[in-house]
Amino acid sequence: MRVLLLHNRYRAEGGEERAVADIAALLASRGHIVEMLERSSEPLGRVPAARALVCGGVESQQVTDAVRRLRADVVHAHNLHPLFGWRALAAARAAGARTVLHLHNFRLFCAVAIGYRDGAPCFRCQGTDTRPGLRWRCRGSLSESAVYAAALSRQQPRLLAHADRFLTVSDATARRLVQLGLPAGPTSSLPNFVSAAGFAAATQADRGQYALVSGRLVPEKGVDTAIAAARSAGVPLVVAGDGPDAPRLRGLASGADVRFTGRLEHRALADLRARAAVVLVPSRWEEPCPYAALDAFAAGVPVLASDRGGLPELMDSEAVLAPDDASAWSRALDQLWRSPETRRERGAGVLARAREQFSEDRYHEGLMKVYGA
Repeated sequence: MRVLLLHNRYRAEGGEERAVADIAALLASRGHIVEMLERSSEPLGRVPAARALVCGGVESQQVTDAVRRLRADVVHAHNLHPLFGWRALAAARAAGARTVLHLHNFRLFCAVAIGYRDGAPCFRCQGTDTRPGLRWRCRGSLSESAVYAAALSRQQPRLLAHADRFLTVSDATARRLVQLGLPAGPTSSLPNFVSAAGFAAATQADRGQYALVSGRLVPEKGVDTAIAAARSAGVPLVVAGDGPDAPRLRGLASGADVRFTGRLEHRALADLRARAAVVLVPSRWEEPCPYAALDAFAAGVPVLASDRGGLPELMDSEAVLAPDDASAWSRALDQLWRSPETRRERGAGVLARAREQFSEDRYHEGLMKVYGA
């Protein structure tokens, strides 16, 4: 197949950038003709970016030209805000391509994309009614919140009208998005995958040296729960990542056996993960399908995760915990830490499941069904 990928990069790089790059590499490795069209709003000031968001994107002719040059069968769009917008999908379809809109989060309805505020999931904005985001100033300033509220409300019907298929990364996310206004019929889910090189030969969790929590240090990731649990259980904890919540978290970790590494490159983080006894994913927002869990599975490391979003779909029931129940996290962590044999058994189990459910082959098969191949 001939596939054109569209993606507007985020200011803070995250899992979606990895997903887009991995999909491009996978398609190319399977003999498909792939082209990537990326844009970044980073060089723009806030005013031009806001104008593009309100207008539904800019320079749609570039998309038309790319579809025609590639003779694309499918335009697989990821984040479209602010520079692509609904106009990119309209241009792709008018040029003869089938359009797939891949929703990695809740940005179609939510100004901050994660559906979270004030310490809990928030889905006040539904359908084209984005007034709660303005009322609560979810983007910080009143002016920026007003721009997002108006732009999302205007763009949403046009995005829905010009996408042939919608793809999410978990069933839970699909259900939530449909609840918010996404059409159920053309929506399907396909969890992220791990590249073949990311799988360990065997688990080493029984020899693990610490618990690990990784990701952007923001309140919705629940890293404070991990710190409290590790302190209570007497388990050394490594926190890999950086973000605005770092100073508060360092204060909470004072006096405990907690090491902060800062943000690590992929290989360094993989090496750190390989020496972990257990990985913690205590997210408070409805995390769709985090690589923190998938990469741990592929490394043969057992995971304790919260019961929100798509996480329970990935986990065995005994490894799913309420995100704010620090005592439950402490007990579960203590049990794993004290039993290397249990860690080895669970590590082998998650590795086997990852090879079956989150492999390149499985993902490619699912993606071809979405493409209609």
